[in-house]
Amino acid sequence: MTKSALLVFVLFLVVTQLSAQELPFGMDFPLDGVTRYRDEIPKPESVLGHRVGDRHTQPHQIEAYFRAIARVSDRVQLVDYARSYQGQPLIYAIVTSPANHRRLERIRQQNLRISEMPDRVNVDRLVDQTAVVYQGYGVHGDESSGPEAALLLLYHLAAGEGPAVDQVLDHVVLLLDPMLNPDGHQRFVTWVNQNRGALPVADPQNREHRQPWPGGRFNHYWFDANRDWFTVLHPEGQGRLEILNHWRPQVVGDFHEMGSDAHYFFQPGVPTRVNPNIPARNQQLTADIAQFHARALDRLGTLYYTGETFDDFFPGKGSTYPDVTGAVGILFEQASSRGLRRQTANGELTYAHTVRNQLATSLSLLKAVVEMRPSLLQYQRDFFAERSVLAAQYPVKAHVIALHPDRTRAQLLVELLQKHRIHVHELKGELEIDGQTFREGGAYVVPLDQPQFRLIKTLMERTLEYEDSVFYDVSTWTLPLAYGLRHGELSQDPTPYLGSRLDPIELDGGRVVGGAAEHAYVMAWGRYFAPRALHKLQAAGIRTRATTRPITVQHQGRSRTFPRGSIVIAAAQQPLPPDELHALVQQVVQEDHVTVWALDTGLTKEGPDLGSHASIRVLDPPRLALITGDGTTATEAGPIWHLFDQRFGIPVSLLDASQVRRADLNQYNTLILAGGSYSGLHAETLDAWVRAGGRLIALGNSVDWLVQHELAVLESKPFDETPLLQDLPYEQLRDARAAQRIGGAILAARLDVTHPIAYGVPATLPLFRRHTSFYEPSTSPGTNVGRYLDRPLLSGYMADEQLERASGSAAVVAQRHGQGRIAIFLDHPNFRSFWYGPNGLLMNAVFFSPLF
Repeated sequence: MTKSALLVFVLFLVVTQLSAQELPFGMDFPLDGVTRYRDEIPKPESVLGHRVGDRHTQPHQIEAYFRAIARVSDRVQLVDYARSYQGQPLIYAIVTSPANHRRLERIRQQNLRISEMPDRVNVDRLVDQTAVVYQGYGVHGDESSGPEAALLLLYHLAAGEGPAVDQVLDHVVLLLDPMLNPDGHQRFVTWVNQNRGALPVADPQNREHRQPWPGGRFNHYWFDANRDWFTVLHPEGQGRLEILNHWRPQVVGDFHEMGSDAHYFFQPGVPTRVNPNIPARNQQLTADIAQFHARALDRLGTLYYTGETFDDFFPGKGSTYPDVTGAVGILFEQASSRGLRRQTANGELTYAHTVRNQLATSLSLLKAVVEMRPSLLQYQRDFFAERSVLAAQYPVKAHVIALHPDRTRAQLLVELLQKHRIHVHELKGELEIDGQTFREGGAYVVPLDQPQFRLIKTLMERTLEYEDSVFYDVSTWTLPLAYGLRHGELSQDPTPYLGSRLDPIELDGGRVVGGAAEHAYVMAWGRYFAPRALHKLQAAGIRTRATTRPITVQHQGRSRTFPRGSIVIAAAQQPLPPDELHALVQQVVQEDHVTVWALDTGLTKEGPDLGSHASIRVLDPPRLALITGDGTTATEAGPIWHLFDQRFGIPVSLLDASQVRRADLNQYNTLILAGGSYSGLHAETLDAWVRAGGRLIALGNSVDWLVQHELAVLESKPFDETPLLQDLPYEQLRDARAAQRIGGAILAARLDVTHPIAYGVPATLPLFRRHTSFYEPSTSPGTNVGRYLDRPLLSGYMADEQLERASGSAAVVAQRHGQGRIAIFLDHPNFRSFWYGPNGLLMNAVFFSPLF
């Protein structure tokens, strides 16, 4: 090497080393290939008012910095893609070179061709194509090192100059989403900043490190937003899915935190816990990318691990959903400091240290994409190109979904499938599948041979065989069972049965039969939103009654039978004049998709006449309170709050368990226990309230608390795991115990549809089981609303010992307690708010409890 060349090399190293110090961060961070940072790009502290890592950054500050960069940088374009429940904006930055920005739509369209027309993609030309990467941070609101790293990553790519930055900007379109859960993040950051003094305290027992219930992890309604990637129930998830559909990235980075005593994790995870619909090539690419993370963290001296703890199985998570939709999703987990400093088993952990690691792997992921770009693009092309071959090999050729008995739930499922770019058709002709008849005009068809083959298979299939018996999350989620629909699997070519492809679905099916009623209206019970319609009528002061026996009337020259639970609305003696009542009925029909018959007489052909007091009972409006706070499980209470508030429009008070003893419970006629230990709940107060006529609804493991405090009379089915474990080697004990857990399985229950809690519900219903408390059926006559079948497992993993306990055990029980009523659901009837099928049971318990 000449002296001049050596001098240039030394100067380059000096400039590079100086540039590392220019990164506006409180820790050294080695950066190769960066010559300088541009002065015209604002550093984070100039907008935030603090240096990254020195304080927890509020959501509005993160937003402000991203907007500030977008205003001055020709490398950054900002997109607002959703609003949270609390009205906070969700944003992402499109980061790439100015030249790529000028042809951004062309790049996007070229990228879409890979998934939409893979056979027309020239593989040899993929080497020249720009890759698309999505990196998302903070889906759990109290995992805040990720959003902080996103600030530094944006600055680095917007301000940095040098070959390392140029390579990323030239070859990658980065979709940088800094904050997937602003509501939870706001809750967490406010807490830590308000409970920290001038001197950070590392004591884990310090108030700064101990968030109050429900914590910052969850969204506004206390949902885990990292379980919503395919259910997309919430605005954050819906907006995120639109990003993925719009761009279809090759790689998705999903950045998290975990327990403070751990070391850094990145995928691949446990090899035996990979969803079977994920190609083996995906896992190999993940392992290849892992080499880049290892080198980056080795350079920092950070300890890390792979292949343990975390799986790649449940598609509702941010690192697995991409894997079954054509991308490579990668999970990153950093040990959390929660506050600015925290004492851990590995010594003191600082907030800045956690941010540094997240920034390092954010950059190593981009470096990997740059170097592996042709392989990643070809993988995505092959993923979609081979779908017809895979569809031909798969025995199920189409899923058929019946519109009867609940058209609305069927359409809600179609609505979800369409959000995922899944094509759904009208059924043409008539089909017979496993003894079920599906007719034209009354069913939809979902063919498997379409671009989203793997996702359709993942979401719709039943599974009973697994490579492993331990799951990080649930083992099954079969959507037709979740929605409680009549459905079939077609094993022959579906082409002759494919009618027109559905446009984006719009809920319909509501109608008034017979015009304005002279005597009464009767609303059929069983359509999904019938409880919402009933609530609107009651909120308007309309007196409503429910049939407890079937009635048959003569209507427009034909006999019409109304089953138990039909809602009778007299045309007279109402607070509204007849024309306004009819307008209200038409409104609920239109909005809630129910069917209402207008009758001109109260005389029936069979069953009680409409004036019967004994068989057609008055319904009083529910006055609800949900028990929340310490001792309750936020993710069990949240879906109940969301169900009533968002989906059914029924107000519900949130009453902390510790306040029940002092609260005026006379304001409520119904209390709900959604799940938890209820350590702070005063049992005597609740017992007295129920005995005086209150209605109590208990879900999931809250039933254990009821039995323990003798509010419910049930006999437990005990389980002793000792005989299963006593001869096992020590190293096998942990997995053997885990195999006895029920992380999530689907069980079939048979219902007594003559009981008010089961009005309008199918006689057999799939329920979602997620705990191991089983009880014998009640010995009191008329109290067993539902029992599990003798062979109840429909899908999912359950150990044989637990399946034996489940067989024939109680599923839904209704008991009297003094003058009150207790409705017991051994399973959560609204699991994560996507388990639609049993929602009707819960609503019956709310509206019809006085009837039993």
